[in-house]
Amino acid sequence: MTETDQRNRAGTLSFDLTSRPWIPVLRLDGTQDELSLREVFGQAAELRRIVGDLPTQEFALVRLLLAVAHDALDGPVDLEHWSDLWGDADCFAAVAPYLDKHRGRFDLLDERVPFFQTAGLRTAKYEVFSLNRIVADVPNGEPFFTARMPTVDRLTFAEAARWVAHAHAFDTSGIKSGVEGDERAKNGKVYPLGVGWAGNLGGVFVEGRSLRETLLLNLVAADTSNLHFEGVDLPAWRRAPHGPGGAERSPTGVRDVYTWQTRRLRLHFDEDGVHGVVLGYGDPLTSRNKHRYEPMTAWRRSRAQERKHGEAQAYLPREHDPAHSAWRGIAALVSSRTEAAQGSDAAEYLRPGILEWVARLVTEGELERGFLIRTRVIGAVYGTQQSVIDEIVDDHLSMAVVLLHQQDRNAARQATAAVHDADSAVNALGDLATNLARAAGTETEGPRTTARERAYGELEAHYRVWLTRLAEAGDPYEERAAWQRLVHQAISGLGDQFIANAGDKAWQGRTLELKKSTVWLNSALAAKWFRKALSEGLGHPNQSDTQPPDAGTAPAPPTVKAHA
Repeated sequence: MTETDQRNRAGTLSFDLTSRPWIPVLRLDGTQDELSLREVFGQAAELRRIVGDLPTQEFALVRLLLAVAHDALDGPVDLEHWSDLWGDADCFAAVAPYLDKHRGRFDLLDERVPFFQTAGLRTAKYEVFSLNRIVADVPNGEPFFTARMPTVDRLTFAEAARWVAHAHAFDTSGIKSGVEGDERAKNGKVYPLGVGWAGNLGGVFVEGRSLRETLLLNLVAADTSNLHFEGVDLPAWRRAPHGPGGAERSPTGVRDVYTWQTRRLRLHFDEDGVHGVVLGYGDPLTSRNKHRYEPMTAWRRSRAQERKHGEAQAYLPREHDPAHSAWRGIAALVSSRTEAAQGSDAAEYLRPGILEWVARLVTEGELERGFLIRTRVIGAVYGTQQSVIDEIVDDHLSMAVVLLHQQDRNAARQATAAVHDADSAVNALGDLATNLARAAGTETEGPRTTARERAYGELEAHYRVWLTRLAEAGDPYEERAAWQRLVHQAISGLGDQFIANAGDKAWQGRTLELKKSTVWLNSALAAKWFRKALSEGLGHPNQSDTQPPDAGTAPAPPTVKAHA
Protein backbone atom coordinates (compact mmCIF):
# COMPACT_ATOMS: atom_id res chain seq x y z
CA MET A 1 0.00 0.00 0.00
CA THR A 2 1.45 3.39 -0.95
CA GLU A 3 1.39 6.42 1.29
CA THR A 4 -1.11 8.04 -1.09
CA ASP A 5 -3.45 5.06 -0.79
CA GLN A 6 -3.29 5.26 2.99
CA ARG A 7 -4.29 8.91 3.17
CA ASN A 8 -7.72 10.42 2.72
CA ARG A 9 -8.44 13.80 1.19
CA ALA A 10 -7.78 15.58 4.48
CA GLY A 11 -4.26 14.19 4.46
CA THR A 12 -4.72 11.90 7.46
CA LEU A 13 -4.14 8.17 7.43
CA SER A 14 -7.14 6.10 6.33
CA PHE A 15 -8.03 2.42 5.92
CA ASP A 16 -11.52 2.15 4.43
CA LEU A 17 -12.95 -1.32 5.14
CA THR A 18 -15.55 -0.93 2.41
CA SER A 19 -12.88 -0.70 -0.31
CA ARG A 20 -9.59 -2.02 1.15
CA PRO A 21 -8.97 -5.82 1.19
CA TRP A 22 -9.04 -7.21 4.74
CA ILE A 23 -11.42 -10.20 4.86
CA PRO A 24 -9.76 -13.57 4.02
CA VAL A 25 -11.90 -15.81 1.82
CA LEU A 26 -11.79 -19.25 0.23
CA ARG A 27 -13.03 -19.31 -3.35
CA LEU A 28 -15.05 -22.15 -4.86
CA ASP A 29 -12.00 -23.19 -6.90
CA GLY A 30 -9.97 -23.66 -3.69
CA THR A 31 -7.82 -20.53 -3.98
CA GLN A 32 -7.60 -18.00 -1.17
CA ASP A 33 -7.93 -14.24 -1.41
CA GLU A 34 -8.43 -11.14 0.70
CA LEU A 35 -11.36 -8.86 -0.13
CA SER A 36 -13.05 -5.65 0.97
CA LEU A 37 -16.58 -5.55 2.34
CA ARG A 38 -17.88 -4.41 -1.04
CA GLU A 39 -16.05 -7.20 -2.86
CA VAL A 40 -17.23 -9.91 -0.44
CA PHE A 41 -20.88 -9.13 -1.14
CA GLY A 42 -20.29 -8.56 -4.84
CA GLN A 43 -18.53 -11.92 -5.25
CA ALA A 44 -20.44 -13.93 -2.61
CA ALA A 45 -21.71 -16.48 -5.14
CA GLU A 46 -18.11 -17.25 -6.16
CA LEU A 47 -16.82 -17.73 -2.61
CA ARG A 48 -16.93 -20.88 -0.50
CA ARG A 49 -16.56 -19.29 2.91
CA ILE A 50 -14.83 -16.77 5.10
CA VAL A 51 -11.58 -17.93 6.68
CA GLY A 52 -9.85 -16.31 9.60
CA ASP A 53 -6.67 -16.36 11.62
CA LEU A 54 -8.72 -18.44 14.09
CA PRO A 55 -12.15 -20.11 13.75
CA THR A 56 -13.53 -17.67 16.33
CA GLN A 57 -12.42 -14.83 14.07
CA GLU A 58 -14.40 -16.40 11.23
CA PHE A 59 -17.47 -16.53 13.49
CA ALA A 60 -17.08 -12.84 14.38
CA LEU A 61 -16.68 -11.83 10.72
CA VAL A 62 -19.72 -13.83 9.58
CA ARG A 63 -21.80 -12.06 12.21
CA LEU A 64 -20.51 -8.69 11.03
CA LEU A 65 -21.43 -9.54 7.42
CA LEU A 66 -24.90 -10.61 8.52
CA ALA A 67 -25.40 -7.30 10.35
CA VAL A 68 -24.45 -5.45 7.16
CA ALA A 69 -26.84 -7.59 5.09
CA HIS A 70 -29.76 -7.23 7.52
CA ASP A 71 -29.35 -3.46 7.62
CA ALA A 72 -28.70 -2.91 3.92
CA LEU A 73 -31.69 -5.04 2.92
CA ASP A 74 -33.80 -3.75 5.82
CA GLY A 75 -34.96 -7.28 6.42
CA PRO A 76 -35.92 -9.78 5.38
CA VAL A 77 -39.23 -8.65 6.80
CA ASP A 78 -40.99 -11.97 6.26
CA LEU A 79 -40.72 -15.32 4.50
CA GLU A 80 -41.88 -13.91 1.16
CA HIS A 81 -39.15 -11.28 1.27
CA TRP A 82 -36.57 -13.96 2.04
CA SER A 83 -37.84 -16.13 -0.81
CA ASP A 84 -37.42 -13.25 -3.25
CA LEU A 85 -33.84 -12.78 -2.08
CA TRP A 86 -33.07 -16.51 -2.36
CA GLY A 87 -34.27 -16.52 -5.97
CA ASP A 88 -32.48 -13.31 -6.96
CA ALA A 89 -28.92 -13.78 -8.24
CA ASP A 90 -28.27 -10.09 -7.46
CA CYS A 91 -29.83 -10.23 -3.99
CA PHE A 92 -27.03 -8.16 -2.39
CA ALA A 93 -27.22 -5.29 -4.88
CA ALA A 94 -28.38 -2.92 -2.13
CA VAL A 95 -25.20 -3.47 -0.09
CA ALA A 96 -22.89 -1.35 -2.28
CA PRO A 97 -24.93 1.90 -2.01
CA TYR A 98 -25.47 1.15 1.68
CA LEU A 99 -21.71 0.95 2.26
CA ASP A 100 -21.26 4.19 0.31
CA LYS A 101 -23.81 5.89 2.55
CA HIS A 102 -22.14 4.75 5.80
CA ARG A 103 -18.57 4.74 4.51
CA GLY A 104 -17.43 7.25 7.13
CA ARG A 105 -18.11 4.75 9.92
CA PHE A 106 -16.05 1.98 8.28
CA ASP A 107 -12.67 3.70 8.37
CA LEU A 108 -10.39 1.84 10.77
CA LEU A 109 -8.12 4.87 11.26
CA ASP A 110 -10.63 7.72 11.34
CA GLU A 111 -9.80 10.39 13.92
CA ARG A 112 -13.40 10.99 15.07
CA VAL A 113 -15.27 7.70 14.56
CA PRO A 114 -12.76 4.86 13.96
CA PHE A 115 -14.45 1.57 13.14
CA PHE A 116 -15.38 -0.41 16.28
CA GLN A 117 -13.19 1.90 18.38
CA THR A 118 -13.41 4.94 20.66
CA ALA A 119 -11.65 8.06 19.46
CA GLY A 120 -9.21 9.57 21.94
CA LEU A 121 -9.37 6.61 24.32
CA ARG A 122 -6.50 6.83 26.81
CA THR A 123 -5.38 5.95 30.30
CA ALA A 124 -4.46 8.55 32.88
CA LYS A 125 -0.79 7.97 32.11
CA TYR A 126 -1.23 7.83 28.31
CA GLU A 127 0.01 4.24 28.19
CA VAL A 128 -0.02 2.28 24.93
CA PHE A 129 -0.03 -1.50 25.31
CA SER A 130 1.19 -4.48 23.32
CA LEU A 131 -1.00 -5.90 20.57
CA ASN A 132 -0.94 -9.18 22.51
CA ARG A 133 -3.99 -7.76 24.27
CA ILE A 134 -6.16 -8.26 21.17
CA VAL A 135 -4.32 -11.06 19.33
CA ALA A 136 -5.61 -14.29 20.84
CA ASP A 137 -2.99 -16.81 21.99
CA VAL A 138 -4.46 -20.27 21.49
CA PRO A 139 -3.82 -22.57 23.19
CA ASN A 140 -2.82 -20.63 26.28
CA GLY A 141 0.93 -20.20 26.49
CA GLU A 142 1.49 -21.07 22.81
CA PRO A 143 0.87 -17.86 20.81
CA PHE A 144 -0.88 -18.36 17.49
CA PHE A 145 1.57 -16.09 15.69
CA THR A 146 4.62 -18.07 16.80
CA ALA A 147 6.89 -16.12 14.41
CA ARG A 148 6.12 -13.02 16.47
CA MET A 149 6.94 -14.47 19.88
CA PRO A 150 7.20 -13.35 22.57
CA THR A 151 5.14 -10.29 21.58
CA VAL A 152 3.12 -9.10 18.62
CA ASP A 153 5.05 -5.99 17.64
CA ARG A 154 3.06 -4.99 14.57
CA LEU A 155 -0.03 -5.80 12.57
CA THR A 156 -1.02 -4.74 9.09
CA PHE A 157 -4.17 -2.63 8.97
CA ALA A 158 -6.07 -5.63 7.52
CA GLU A 159 -4.93 -7.91 10.35
CA ALA A 160 -5.74 -5.27 12.94
CA ALA A 161 -9.28 -4.84 11.59
CA ARG A 162 -9.93 -8.56 11.99
CA TRP A 163 -8.56 -8.64 15.53
CA VAL A 164 -10.65 -5.59 16.50
CA ALA A 165 -13.81 -7.45 15.45
CA HIS A 166 -12.56 -10.53 17.31
CA ALA A 167 -11.87 -8.57 20.50
CA HIS A 168 -15.47 -7.37 20.78
CA ALA A 169 -16.68 -10.94 20.25
CA PHE A 170 -14.19 -13.14 22.16
CA ASP A 171 -11.86 -10.99 24.28
CA THR A 172 -10.91 -12.57 27.60
CA SER A 173 -12.01 -11.29 31.00
CA GLY A 174 -9.62 -10.27 33.78
CA ILE A 175 -8.38 -6.94 35.10
CA LYS A 176 -8.16 -4.30 32.36
CA SER A 177 -6.80 -0.81 32.13
CA GLY A 178 -9.01 1.91 33.52
CA VAL A 179 -9.47 4.55 30.83
CA GLU A 180 -10.18 8.20 31.49
CA GLY A 181 -13.92 8.77 31.78
CA ASP A 182 -14.85 5.22 32.82
CA GLU A 183 -16.62 5.47 36.18
CA ARG A 184 -15.95 1.77 36.82
CA ALA A 185 -12.19 2.36 37.10
CA LYS A 186 -10.60 2.09 40.55
CA ASN A 187 -6.92 2.96 40.99
CA GLY A 188 -6.43 2.83 37.25
CA LYS A 189 -8.03 -0.60 36.84
CA VAL A 190 -11.41 -2.12 35.98
CA TYR A 191 -12.00 -5.48 37.58
CA PRO A 192 -13.32 -8.48 35.60
CA LEU A 193 -16.64 -7.92 33.84
CA GLY A 194 -16.71 -11.02 31.65
CA VAL A 195 -15.63 -12.14 28.20
CA GLY A 196 -16.75 -10.70 24.88
CA TRP A 197 -20.38 -11.48 24.06
CA ALA A 198 -19.74 -14.31 21.60
CA GLY A 199 -17.39 -15.90 24.13
CA ASN A 200 -20.47 -16.80 26.20
CA LEU A 201 -22.00 -18.77 23.34
CA GLY A 202 -21.76 -22.23 21.91
CA GLY A 203 -21.65 -20.64 18.47
CA VAL A 204 -23.73 -22.19 15.69
CA PHE A 205 -24.44 -21.14 12.12
CA VAL A 206 -25.25 -22.96 8.88
CA GLU A 207 -23.27 -23.07 5.66
CA GLY A 208 -24.56 -23.58 2.15
CA ARG A 209 -22.69 -24.33 -1.05
CA SER A 210 -21.40 -20.77 -1.35
CA LEU A 211 -21.00 -17.73 0.86
CA ARG A 212 -24.08 -16.27 -0.82
CA GLU A 213 -26.16 -19.23 0.36
CA THR A 214 -24.53 -19.14 3.79
CA LEU A 215 -25.44 -15.49 4.34
CA LEU A 216 -29.01 -16.00 3.13
CA LEU A 217 -29.57 -19.17 5.18
CA ASN A 218 -28.57 -17.27 8.33
CA LEU A 219 -30.60 -14.16 7.42
CA VAL A 220 -33.52 -14.59 9.80
CA ALA A 221 -36.79 -12.88 8.87
CA ALA A 222 -38.15 -10.23 11.24
CA ASP A 223 -41.48 -12.04 11.61
CA THR A 224 -39.83 -15.09 13.17
CA SER A 225 -41.91 -15.87 16.25
CA ASN A 226 -39.13 -17.02 18.59
CA LEU A 227 -36.90 -13.96 18.06
CA HIS A 228 -37.40 -10.36 19.13
CA PHE A 229 -36.98 -7.46 16.70
CA GLU A 230 -37.70 -3.89 17.73
CA GLY A 231 -38.90 -1.32 15.23
CA VAL A 232 -35.44 0.24 15.08
CA ASP A 233 -32.70 -2.40 15.25
CA LEU A 234 -29.34 -0.79 14.48
CA PRO A 235 -25.77 -2.13 14.15
CA ALA A 236 -22.93 -0.40 15.99
CA TRP A 237 -21.92 1.83 13.05
CA ARG A 238 -25.38 3.43 12.93
CA ARG A 239 -25.38 4.33 16.60
CA ALA A 240 -23.82 7.35 18.23
CA PRO A 241 -20.06 6.94 18.77
CA HIS A 242 -19.22 5.33 22.09
CA GLY A 243 -17.30 7.17 24.78
CA PRO A 244 -15.27 5.56 27.57
CA GLY A 245 -17.10 3.24 29.93
CA GLY A 246 -20.26 1.31 29.20
CA ALA A 247 -24.02 1.35 29.55
CA GLU A 248 -26.26 -1.60 30.38
CA ARG A 249 -29.26 -1.96 28.09
CA SER A 250 -31.21 -4.61 26.23
CA PRO A 251 -30.43 -5.43 22.59
CA THR A 252 -32.86 -4.33 19.89
CA GLY A 253 -32.36 -7.35 17.63
CA VAL A 254 -29.79 -9.32 15.68
CA ARG A 255 -28.15 -6.29 14.04
CA ASP A 256 -27.44 -4.94 17.50
CA VAL A 257 -26.33 -8.16 19.18
CA TYR A 258 -24.11 -9.23 16.23
CA THR A 259 -22.10 -6.00 16.62
CA TRP A 260 -22.35 -5.56 20.38
CA GLN A 261 -19.54 -3.34 21.67
CA THR A 262 -18.29 -5.29 24.68
CA ARG A 263 -14.98 -3.42 24.63
CA ARG A 264 -13.64 0.07 24.29
CA LEU A 265 -10.40 0.13 22.34
CA ARG A 266 -8.19 2.37 20.25
CA LEU A 267 -5.44 1.32 17.89
CA HIS A 268 -2.14 3.19 17.75
CA PHE A 269 -0.53 3.22 14.32
CA ASP A 270 1.76 4.88 11.85
CA GLU A 271 2.09 4.69 8.07
CA ASP A 272 3.58 1.19 8.30
CA GLY A 273 0.79 -0.39 10.33
CA VAL A 274 -0.53 -0.82 13.86
CA HIS A 275 1.94 -1.01 16.74
CA GLY A 276 -0.13 -0.69 19.95
CA VAL A 277 -3.58 -0.61 21.51
CA VAL A 278 -5.56 0.73 24.46
CA LEU A 279 -8.18 -1.79 25.58
CA GLY A 280 -10.90 -1.49 28.22
CA TYR A 281 -14.35 -2.80 29.02
CA GLY A 282 -17.38 -1.56 27.10
CA ASP A 283 -21.10 -2.28 27.23
CA PRO A 284 -22.02 -5.21 29.49
CA LEU A 285 -24.57 -7.76 28.35
CA THR A 286 -25.82 -10.48 30.69
CA SER A 287 -26.45 -13.81 29.00
CA ARG A 288 -29.53 -14.79 31.01
CA ASN A 289 -32.70 -14.97 28.89
CA LYS A 290 -31.22 -13.49 25.75
CA HIS A 291 -32.56 -16.35 23.64
CA ARG A 292 -35.09 -14.00 22.04
CA TYR A 293 -32.24 -11.87 20.70
CA GLU A 294 -29.32 -14.24 20.04
CA PRO A 295 -30.01 -16.99 17.46
CA MET A 296 -26.49 -18.39 17.08
CA THR A 297 -26.35 -20.70 20.09
CA ALA A 298 -28.37 -23.40 21.80
CA TRP A 299 -29.79 -22.62 25.26
CA ARG A 300 -30.23 -24.58 28.48
CA ARG A 301 -32.71 -23.98 31.25
CA SER A 302 -31.13 -22.93 34.57
CA ARG A 303 -33.06 -23.73 37.75
CA ALA A 304 -30.40 -21.92 39.79
CA GLN A 305 -30.95 -18.70 37.84
CA GLU A 306 -34.72 -19.06 38.20
CA ARG A 307 -34.40 -19.27 41.98
CA LYS A 308 -31.86 -16.45 42.15
CA HIS A 309 -33.92 -13.99 40.12
CA GLY A 310 -37.42 -15.22 40.99
CA GLU A 311 -38.22 -16.03 37.35
CA ALA A 312 -40.46 -18.79 36.02
CA GLN A 313 -37.95 -19.62 33.28
CA ALA A 314 -34.31 -18.72 32.86
CA TYR A 315 -32.13 -19.81 29.96
CA LEU A 316 -28.36 -19.56 29.55
CA PRO A 317 -26.25 -20.25 26.44
CA ARG A 318 -25.34 -23.91 26.02
CA GLU A 319 -21.58 -23.91 25.53
CA HIS A 320 -19.73 -26.53 23.50
CA ASP A 321 -17.93 -29.40 25.17
CA PRO A 322 -14.51 -29.70 23.49
CA ALA A 323 -14.40 -33.39 24.42
CA HIS A 324 -17.49 -34.16 22.28
CA SER A 325 -17.62 -34.05 18.49
CA ALA A 326 -20.59 -32.25 16.93
CA TRP A 327 -22.28 -35.48 15.81
CA ARG A 328 -22.59 -36.68 19.40
CA GLY A 329 -24.56 -33.53 20.25
CA ILE A 330 -26.95 -33.70 17.33
CA ALA A 331 -29.98 -33.79 19.66
CA ALA A 332 -29.25 -30.18 20.68
CA LEU A 333 -29.33 -29.21 17.01
CA VAL A 334 -32.34 -31.09 15.65
CA SER A 335 -34.70 -31.58 18.62
CA SER A 336 -37.73 -29.31 18.46
CA ARG A 337 -38.85 -27.32 21.50
CA THR A 338 -41.77 -29.68 22.06
CA GLU A 339 -39.48 -32.70 22.12
CA ALA A 340 -36.99 -30.94 24.40
CA ALA A 341 -39.75 -30.11 26.91
CA GLN A 342 -40.25 -33.81 27.74
CA GLY A 343 -43.67 -33.23 29.20
CA SER A 344 -42.80 -30.23 31.38
CA ASP A 345 -44.21 -26.74 30.96
CA ALA A 346 -40.96 -25.45 29.46
CA ALA A 347 -38.20 -26.98 27.38
CA GLU A 348 -35.01 -27.94 29.17
CA TYR A 349 -33.05 -27.04 26.05
CA LEU A 350 -33.69 -24.75 23.10
CA ARG A 351 -31.99 -25.41 19.81
CA PRO A 352 -30.32 -22.41 18.12
CA GLY A 353 -32.68 -19.87 16.62
CA ILE A 354 -30.77 -20.17 13.33
CA LEU A 355 -31.81 -23.82 13.11
CA GLU A 356 -35.40 -22.95 14.10
CA TRP A 357 -35.35 -20.56 11.15
CA VAL A 358 -34.01 -23.20 8.73
CA ALA A 359 -36.68 -25.56 10.11
CA ARG A 360 -39.28 -23.00 9.10
CA LEU A 361 -37.77 -22.74 5.61
CA VAL A 362 -38.00 -26.49 4.96
CA THR A 363 -41.39 -26.89 6.67
CA GLU A 364 -42.94 -24.16 4.53
CA GLY A 365 -41.37 -25.51 1.34
CA GLU A 366 -38.75 -22.82 0.69
CA LEU A 367 -36.00 -25.46 0.83
CA GLU A 368 -36.19 -28.98 -0.56
CA ARG A 369 -36.16 -31.72 2.06
CA GLY A 370 -32.89 -33.11 0.74
CA PHE A 371 -31.10 -29.75 0.66
CA LEU A 372 -27.77 -30.22 2.43
CA ILE A 373 -26.42 -27.75 4.95
CA ARG A 374 -23.25 -27.84 6.98
CA THR A 375 -23.91 -26.90 10.59
CA ARG A 376 -20.80 -25.20 11.97
CA VAL A 377 -20.11 -25.15 15.71
CA ILE A 378 -17.49 -22.70 16.95
CA GLY A 379 -16.70 -21.54 20.46
CA ALA A 380 -13.97 -20.54 22.88
CA VAL A 381 -13.12 -22.43 26.06
CA TYR A 382 -11.70 -20.09 28.70
CA GLY A 383 -9.50 -20.96 31.66
CA THR A 384 -8.10 -19.35 34.84
CA GLN A 385 -11.09 -17.16 35.67
CA GLN A 386 -11.73 -16.53 31.95
CA SER A 387 -8.49 -14.56 31.67
CA VAL A 388 -7.07 -16.84 28.95
CA ILE A 389 -8.43 -18.91 26.05
CA ASP A 390 -7.50 -22.53 26.69
CA GLU A 391 -9.06 -24.10 23.63
CA ILE A 392 -11.19 -23.38 20.57
CA VAL A 393 -13.99 -25.65 19.39
CA ASP A 394 -14.40 -25.88 15.62
CA ASP A 395 -16.48 -28.68 14.14
CA HIS A 396 -19.23 -29.22 11.61
CA LEU A 397 -22.01 -31.64 10.79
CA SER A 398 -23.42 -32.05 7.28
CA MET A 399 -27.10 -32.95 7.19
CA ALA A 400 -30.22 -32.61 5.08
CA VAL A 401 -32.69 -29.95 6.20
CA VAL A 402 -35.43 -32.58 6.52
CA LEU A 403 -33.91 -33.34 9.94
CA LEU A 404 -35.17 -29.91 11.03
CA HIS A 405 -38.68 -30.30 9.56
CA GLN A 406 -41.24 -29.19 12.15
CA GLN A 407 -43.92 -31.74 11.22
CA ASP A 408 -42.03 -34.71 9.79
CA ARG A 409 -39.81 -35.70 12.72
CA ASN A 410 -39.02 -39.30 11.72
CA ALA A 411 -35.58 -38.62 10.28
CA ALA A 412 -34.57 -36.40 13.20
CA ARG A 413 -35.66 -38.96 15.77
CA GLN A 414 -33.74 -41.75 14.07
CA ALA A 415 -30.65 -39.54 13.77
CA THR A 416 -30.79 -38.81 17.50
CA ALA A 417 -31.52 -42.43 18.38
CA ALA A 418 -28.54 -43.51 16.28
CA VAL A 419 -26.24 -41.50 18.56
CA HIS A 420 -27.78 -43.30 21.55
CA ASP A 421 -26.95 -46.58 19.76
CA ALA A 422 -23.36 -45.41 19.47
CA ASP A 423 -23.25 -44.40 23.14
CA SER A 424 -24.57 -47.81 24.18
CA ALA A 425 -21.97 -49.63 22.10
CA VAL A 426 -19.17 -47.40 23.37
CA ASN A 427 -20.25 -48.09 26.95
CA ALA A 428 -20.15 -51.82 26.26
CA LEU A 429 -16.61 -51.53 24.89
CA GLY A 430 -15.57 -49.38 27.85
CA ASP A 431 -16.94 -52.02 30.23
CA LEU A 432 -15.00 -54.68 28.33
CA ALA A 433 -11.75 -52.75 28.73
CA THR A 434 -12.52 -52.26 32.42
CA ASN A 435 -13.25 -55.93 33.00
CA LEU A 436 -10.16 -57.06 31.12
CA ALA A 437 -8.06 -54.79 33.32
CA ARG A 438 -9.77 -56.15 36.46
CA ALA A 439 -9.10 -59.70 35.28
CA ALA A 440 -5.41 -58.84 34.87
CA GLY A 441 -5.30 -57.00 38.20
CA THR A 442 -4.32 -53.63 36.67
CA GLU A 443 -5.80 -50.12 36.93
CA THR A 444 -9.01 -49.64 34.98
CA GLU A 445 -9.53 -45.94 34.25
CA GLY A 446 -6.84 -45.58 31.57
CA PRO A 447 -7.94 -48.60 29.50
CA ARG A 448 -11.59 -47.56 29.76
CA THR A 449 -10.89 -44.01 28.56
CA THR A 450 -8.71 -45.28 25.71
CA ALA A 451 -11.37 -47.76 24.62
CA ARG A 452 -14.10 -45.13 24.56
CA GLU A 453 -11.97 -42.67 22.60
CA ARG A 454 -11.11 -45.33 20.02
CA ALA A 455 -14.74 -46.35 19.70
CA TYR A 456 -16.06 -42.84 19.15
CA GLY A 457 -13.25 -42.18 16.70
CA GLU A 458 -14.15 -45.35 14.80
CA LEU A 459 -17.85 -44.46 14.61
CA GLU A 460 -17.56 -40.75 13.80
CA ALA A 461 -16.79 -41.05 10.10
CA HIS A 462 -19.43 -43.79 9.71
CA TYR A 463 -22.09 -41.63 11.35
CA ARG A 464 -21.34 -38.56 9.24
CA VAL A 465 -21.69 -40.60 6.03
CA TRP A 466 -24.82 -42.35 7.31
CA LEU A 467 -26.42 -39.02 8.25
CA THR A 468 -26.02 -37.54 4.77
CA ARG A 469 -27.78 -40.61 3.33
CA LEU A 470 -30.65 -40.50 5.80
CA ALA A 471 -32.63 -37.88 3.86
CA GLU A 472 -32.62 -40.05 0.71
CA ALA A 473 -33.78 -43.14 2.58
CA GLY A 474 -37.30 -44.32 1.88
CA ASP A 475 -37.66 -45.58 5.43
CA PRO A 476 -35.61 -43.93 8.21
CA TYR A 477 -36.31 -46.92 10.46
CA GLU A 478 -34.61 -49.28 8.01
CA GLU A 479 -31.64 -46.91 7.89
CA ARG A 480 -31.50 -47.00 11.67
CA ALA A 481 -31.41 -50.80 11.61
CA ALA A 482 -28.59 -50.67 9.06
CA TRP A 483 -26.74 -48.27 11.36
CA GLN A 484 -27.13 -50.63 14.32
CA ARG A 485 -25.63 -53.46 12.28
CA LEU A 486 -22.74 -51.24 11.25
CA VAL A 487 -22.10 -50.19 14.85
CA HIS A 488 -22.25 -53.79 16.03
CA GLN A 489 -19.71 -54.86 13.43
CA ALA A 490 -17.31 -51.98 14.12
CA ILE A 491 -17.38 -52.18 17.91
CA SER A 492 -17.36 -55.97 17.93
CA GLY A 493 -14.17 -55.84 15.86
CA LEU A 494 -12.56 -53.46 18.35
CA GLY A 495 -13.63 -55.76 21.17
CA ASP A 496 -11.95 -58.71 19.47
CA GLN A 497 -8.72 -56.71 19.31
CA PHE A 498 -8.90 -55.80 23.01
CA ILE A 499 -9.55 -59.40 23.99
CA ALA A 500 -6.69 -60.71 21.83
CA ASN A 501 -4.31 -58.14 23.34
CA ALA A 502 -5.42 -58.59 26.95
CA GLY A 503 -2.47 -60.84 27.82
CA ASP A 504 -1.96 -64.01 29.85
CA LYS A 505 -2.95 -62.51 33.20
CA ALA A 506 -6.39 -61.54 31.90
CA TRP A 507 -6.77 -64.95 30.24
CA GLN A 508 -5.98 -66.71 33.53
CA GLY A 509 -8.18 -64.30 35.51
CA ARG A 510 -8.72 -63.79 39.21
CA THR A 511 -11.46 -63.76 41.83
CA LEU A 512 -13.59 -60.61 41.86
CA GLU A 513 -15.57 -59.77 44.98
CA LEU A 514 -19.12 -58.64 44.26
CA LYS A 515 -21.67 -57.36 46.78
CA LYS A 516 -23.30 -60.72 47.41
CA SER A 517 -21.01 -63.20 45.71
CA THR A 518 -17.68 -63.79 44.05
CA VAL A 519 -16.89 -64.54 40.42
CA TRP A 520 -13.83 -65.81 38.62
CA LEU A 521 -13.30 -63.03 36.09
CA ASN A 522 -11.13 -63.73 33.07
CA SER A 523 -11.04 -62.55 29.46
CA ALA A 524 -13.48 -65.26 28.34
CA LEU A 525 -16.16 -64.13 30.81
CA ALA A 526 -15.47 -60.46 30.04
CA ALA A 527 -15.99 -61.27 26.35
CA LYS A 528 -19.36 -62.94 27.06
CA TRP A 529 -20.56 -59.96 29.06
CA PHE A 530 -19.40 -57.63 26.28
CA ARG A 531 -21.17 -59.46 23.46
CA LYS A 532 -24.37 -59.72 25.42
CA ALA A 533 -24.35 -56.04 26.37
CA LEU A 534 -23.49 -55.01 22.80
CA SER A 535 -26.32 -57.00 21.24
CA GLU A 536 -28.89 -55.94 23.83
CA GLY A 537 -27.90 -52.28 23.58
CA LEU A 538 -28.30 -52.34 19.81
CA GLY A 539 -31.56 -54.24 19.78
CA HIS A 540 -29.98 -57.56 18.73
CA PRO A 541 -29.08 -56.35 15.20
CA ASN A 542 -27.54 -59.74 14.28
CA GLN A 543 -29.68 -62.70 15.20
CA SER A 544 -26.65 -64.96 15.53
CA ASP A 545 -25.27 -62.71 18.25
CA THR A 546 -28.35 -62.51 20.44
CA GLN A 547 -27.41 -65.62 22.41
CA PRO A 548 -23.64 -66.15 22.68
CA PRO A 549 -22.50 -69.62 23.78
CA ASP A 550 -23.32 -70.28 27.44
CA ALA A 551 -24.51 -66.66 27.83
CA GLY A 552 -27.63 -67.82 29.58
CA THR A 553 -25.61 -69.39 32.39
CA ALA A 554 -22.96 -66.69 32.63
CA PRO A 555 -22.96 -64.68 35.85
CA ALA A 556 -24.42 -61.21 35.62
CA PRO A 557 -21.85 -58.45 34.95
CA PRO A 558 -20.66 -56.71 38.12
CA THR A 559 -22.73 -53.71 39.15
CA VAL A 560 -19.63 -51.61 39.85
CA LYS A 561 -19.26 -50.57 36.22
CA ALA A 562 -18.65 -46.85 35.78
CA HIS A 563 -20.23 -45.24 32.75
CA ALA A 564 -18.67 -41.97 31.54
